[in-house]
Amino acid sequence: MNKADLIQAVSVRADVSHLDAETVIDEFLSLIEKAIIKGEEVKLSGFGIFEKKQRKERRGTNPSDGRHIIIPANATVSFRPSKTFKAKVN
Repeated sequence: MNKADLIQAVSVRADVSHLDAETVIDEFLSLIEKAIIKGEEVKLSGFGIFEKKQRKERRGTNPSDGRHIIIPANATVSFRPSKTFKAKVN
């Protein structure tokens, strides 16, 4: 499912216009993005937790020539599904 599919499904299930569904989903994603950028966890009960994590600098290998390189430290986003969500998937 991509974003367009999600917008269509929300529009049908919530019985709202396509434009209203798109606006709500865009705002929802924007709020999650802003919270994570600020370093906050986003906890959605029954679904999971989105959080910003810091990766340490590490050693890697350049796939084109096999030489060792240093991969700099950086931030990434992780998602931990809730127990309820995991149980539904399994």
